[in-house]
Amino acid sequence: MAAKTYSDAEVEERLKSELPTWRLEDGWIRRTYKTNSWKGTLMVINAVGHLAEAAFHHPDITASYAWVEVRLMNHAAKGITDSDFALAKKIEEMVMWQPGKEDGPLSGTPDDPRFAYIKYDKS
Repeated sequence: MAAKTYSDAEVEERLKSELPTWRLEDGWIRRTYKTNSWKGTLMVINAVGHLAEAAFHHPDITASYAWVEVRLMNHAAKGITDSDFALAKKIEEMVMWQPGKEDGPLSGTPDDPRFAYIKYDKS
């Protein structure tokens, strides 16, 4: 049985409430992550690749020196499905995770350009 696909209006509504930093464009849900260097770009690509393989759902990725664009659409269903939203949420959670902003022993990267690899969204 084919997965349920969402209309553009339904996708826009879900993005607004669940993934406000993602957008719908040309039939894909998309997010561009800004990085500080090629090292950060590769780290984001590898993180997305790990999640996609584990989920057996494969995004399209475009990258340059200081950014990565992730695009999701269910190829078999030819549209946006629950699996796209679920993977987007996991990607967002992993890439934007800032351990220094939560209680616990993980302090996060120092506020020093030598260690910066991703440009976090303002919070």
